[in-house]
Amino acid sequence: LEFDWSDQRNGQLFGIQFYEVLSRGSQFRVESMMIRLAKPLNYVAVSPDVQQRADMRAPACLPLIMEPESRFYSDPIIVLDFQSLYPSMMIAYNYCFSTCLGRVEEIIEVDRFKFGCTDLTINPKELHAIKDSIHISPAGVAFVGSAVRKGVLPCMLDEILETRLMVKKSMKAHKNNKILHRVLDARQMGLKLIANVTYGYTSANFSGRMPCIEVGDSVVSKGRETLERAIKLVKETARWKAEVVYGDTDSLFVLCPGRTKEEAFAIGREIADAVTNSNPRPVKLKLEKVYQPCILQTKKRYVGYMYETPDQETPIFEAKGIETVRRDGCVAVVKMLEKSLRILFETYDVSKVKKYVCDQLTKISSSKLNLQDLIFAREYRGMKGYKPTACVPALQLVRDWLTRDPRAEPRVGERVGYCIVYGPPGVPLIRLVRDPIEVLSDPTVHINGEYYITKVILPPLQRCLTLLGVDTFSWYKSLPRVRKSQKRLIPKGKTQKSTLSQFFATVNCIICHEVSTTPVCSKCRTNEQLVVALISQNIARIQRKAFLLNKICSSCCGRADDLLCDSLNFTIYYRKCLSNVGLREMDFSMDALSEF
Repeated sequence: LEFDWSDQRNGQLFGIQFYEVLSRGSQFRVESMMIRLAKPLNYVAVSPDVQQRADMRAPACLPLIMEPESRFYSDPIIVLDFQSLYPSMMIAYNYCFSTCLGRVEEIIEVDRFKFGCTDLTINPKELHAIKDSIHISPAGVAFVGSAVRKGVLPCMLDEILETRLMVKKSMKAHKNNKILHRVLDARQMGLKLIANVTYGYTSANFSGRMPCIEVGDSVVSKGRETLERAIKLVKETARWKAEVVYGDTDSLFVLCPGRTKEEAFAIGREIADAVTNSNPRPVKLKLEKVYQPCILQTKKRYVGYMYETPDQETPIFEAKGIETVRRDGCVAVVKMLEKSLRILFETYDVSKVKKYVCDQLTKISSSKLNLQDLIFAREYRGMKGYKPTACVPALQLVRDWLTRDPRAEPRVGERVGYCIVYGPPGVPLIRLVRDPIEVLSDPTVHINGEYYITKVILPPLQRCLTLLGVDTFSWYKSLPRVRKSQKRLIPKGKTQKSTLSQFFATVNCIICHEVSTTPVCSKCRTNEQLVVALISQNIARIQRKAFLLNKICSSCCGRADDLLCDSLNFTIYYRKCLSNVGLREMDFSMDALSEF
């Protein structure tokens, strides 16, 4: 319902039908607004074919993305961001299809030259008459000023940005009215979307409906030049004593060595005002936030404690591009990496980070971590979406499901969960993929802790902490090897032996957990009263836990029996599976208790 409601508002905003909001792309939305402005001016939109788009020049300009100085920063870093940089470039310098004169070298030398997907002819007399009103972009493309002709795209973007500012002011005035606030928020988001994709409409040279690479290159090159001038201004202003450590398309990361958070905000406001005043309207640099402390890893990968105002006391943990915000890993990576970074940012003590990481690695090695945190999830693309020889975990699981039930195939786009388990040496990784339900139901299948630690968890930790001179793999190598306890959950002779551990009679003592051939070792048998008390206490704990979990499941299902649930997104499900394992262990505890 929320999806349909938002699309209905976007349809009203863009002037298109509700079905077209769902079925058409962003270029159609730009055209719906652009052509309504172009029609009164007697402009006709070009409709190039595939060959005309193929003959067009390739893009030659790239945005400025600096390589950051990768390290840990304890001093504040100011983050400054240009507000709607590319739309502002088109408005400020009048970049449009209708104002472009073509490339300078072609205007001078050729009468008829290539212009976007079509050809263009310029009258030399008219060109000479407006020579004082011509602006040349850094890409070498000439445009007429707004005094000669106001472009269609600048007019459209100017109205969009002004309307968005008006809507945001109205949102602040009606923040107590939730319904009206939602309506206004949907409209300002739609306006933001259409403003940001207008540049892409001009530079979509492969699948664009009316691309013009001269306009697209001019916008990118002018945005790059604006960012470079801002960086130069920061470097040349001595009183700020600031250093630009990273820049990305429309943002600046400015380091203030030896300054406090309050001083960083004051310097950031000065930089924003100085850069804004040095550019034409509506180009505006705004102070977005301050990071302290912060880790700059690589391009588009950074993490830190964010402050949005000088009087903000509690910082916000914010990460971009690292594993805490990505969906291609498991939950354990997200939790461990975020917790480790929080400890580092709050204490500046690597030894505390090491203690936490080593404790978690020990839990994984001893199979004590919740299985829900070790599940990977990948999108299923359908049987026709993969090559016949593809080794994809989601596809492998679906093939196994279909051999048992032809109706078990998930929907296209659904995320399929899987785990990695232990297997024989030399077996390909795809053979170690298992369904989480199978891992929970089969006590002889164990999670591959070595794989999770060395291939999944430690690499992202290493990428962050190596900037402090720390080797997380050496932490793992220094840990003592954990001996997994063998629990005889299935009586011998009642089931087929399928794993190596089932062929050995050794188990662990249920009292001291030492290796023994009997449920209670000979050392613990000397104190019979303690054995009886501990076994009885353990049985009572298992029964109470199972009773409480069944009570929770009954309240969810609405009945007291037949609690058949396999929701992998429900935390209680994993706890209930562990409780069932405990109930099976309880049978052996009862047998051991009967011996005393």
